[in-house]
Amino acid sequence: MSRVRLAAVGQARSGDKGDLANVALFAPTEALYEVFKREVTPQRVKRLFGRFVKGTVDRYEVPNVRALNFVLHEALDGGAARSLRSDPLGKSYGSLLLRMEIDIDDNLLRQAPPQLHPPE
Repeated sequence: MSRVRLAAVGQARSGDKGDLANVALFAPTEALYEVFKREVTPQRVKRLFGRFVKGTVDRYEVPNVRALNFVLHEALDGGAARSLRSDPLGKSYGSLLLRMEIDIDDNLLRQAPPQLHPPE
């Protein structure tokens, strides 16, 4: 078993609308999608974002594209027009999610596409 950052084995895209941030996490294989479903829970995502997400975190599974879509409520300090944050948008939240570390079986990790292998 290895502990790796999501950035080593997945991709993310994020955006925002009002006080909601949306983060989608994409798995390159069906096996890694199953690991993501097990490891990347709404509770862990909320804990990762800490004080930036004051509301709930909803997770939606999108199996036809091997994605998990997270909706982060009360995540932008009121939204771009209301926030006093220097960057009140959710565009960078995908990068933050990719910093999460998860546990992956070593055999499964070796089967990941070559460009996704974590650095040794």
